[in-house]
Amino acid sequence: MIHTYEVEVLHLLVSPGHAYFGRARDGPADVPTTDADRVEVVAGKGIVGDRFFGKAAHMDAAVTLLAVEALEAIAAELGTAPFDPLLARRNVVLRGAQLAPLLGEDFTLESYGSSVRLHAGRPANPCAWMDRVLAPGAHPAMRGRGGVRCRPTSDGVLHRGPALLHSPVPLEPARAGEAVRRLPSRLP
Repeated sequence: MIHTYEVEVLHLLVSPGHAYFGRARDGPADVPTTDADRVEVVAGKGIVGDRFFGKAAHMDAAVTLLAVEALEAIAAELGTAPFDPLLARRNVVLRGAQLAPLLGEDFTLESYGSSVRLHAGRPANPCAWMDRVLAPGAHPAMRGRGGVRCRPTSDGVLHRGPALLHSPVPLEPARAGEAVRRLPSRLP
């Protein structure tokens, strides 16, 4: 059975290089990033123009997803202002998605008539840089909430805005701060 949920694609980050390497005290590298309105995804390779595109070491984890609700909860726990979701350096920032239950599963994101099929292979574990770029304590607070790293299994285009997430995993009961709705399945 496939379950379909309304989600929103808030951000689509594309960056040709790594910004967080070396020592955090030296600050991030000055790497251009784009918060795109749409991105092209290629099966087995990732997002065209991104730092992980076609890299052998990242084939199974070329597209990273993050639920903005996780960042909102972490900011509230740490008593800070809301974080800029782009600082977490995840490719796709969603509202209304529960990502951890998708680990090991195939699912589809559909936006504006285009679909991209993804396999959620492993957690997107945070790095120590999160303490520097988000707030002190963000690194340990993000453990288990840093999103998922996915392998694209189909070509397609993702668009910023309203989207549908088609998943074999039923949605957990909504938790505080998570606005999610279950819709009838549109997949056979």
